[in-house]
Amino acid sequence: MPMTDDYTGTAPGTRDLGGGLTLRKVSVGPMDNNAYLLTAGTDQLLIDAANDAADLLKLAGDAGLRTVVTTHQHHDHWYALAEVVAATGAQSLAHTADAGALPVVTGTLRDGDVVEVGAHTLEVIHVVGHTPGSIVLAYQEPDGGRVHLFTGDSLFPGGVGNTRGVKENFTSLINDVEHKLFDRFPDDTWFYPGHGKDSTLGTERPHLPEWRTRGW
Repeated sequence: MPMTDDYTGTAPGTRDLGGGLTLRKVSVGPMDNNAYLLTAGTDQLLIDAANDAADLLKLAGDAGLRTVVTTHQHHDHWYALAEVVAATGAQSLAHTADAGALPVVTGTLRDGDVVEVGAHTLEVIHVVGHTPGSIVLAYQEPDGGRVHLFTGDSLFPGGVGNTRGVKENFTSLINDVEHKLFDRFPDDTWFYPGHGKDSTLGTERPHLPEWRTRGW
């Protein structure tokens, strides 16, 4: 199974996701944003061109990029986007509700859409609250294997993303995260946040009631 590796969930790290798909995680910029490069053969997809364009382009290497997906509109997640897209010719995708805040977007996404890298697909899951157009990308290993979620700033170890004290936004986000992620995917689902270390849904699931009670 592809999970028998020494990946720890901290950046930098490399992981085999099965079926010829490789993940590389790096941390870039002054806010330690995570960027994730998915590689299938010569096809590559970058999740969040957050900062340090030169480092991200070096990471992509001669294969370049087919696609850059931005998880949400906050500036620290797309600071290098325009430079990376200009250098690679990659398509730039974001949810339609957040696309207007980005410097370059060539296509928009909605809940249930799929993004391709090689022969693999990642499902777009729209979660509202951190921003109006925040998305999670879901990939399942071949033959019904483990699910991997790229959650941006909507889900972290220890809680959902910052909703800046706006009760309505927190309610929306915790509901979407609970019903669209925790209710749907099993405990061994691994998730990759926009900052910091990874976790699994099983590790975080017992704390959902605590998160609701505290309101952030």
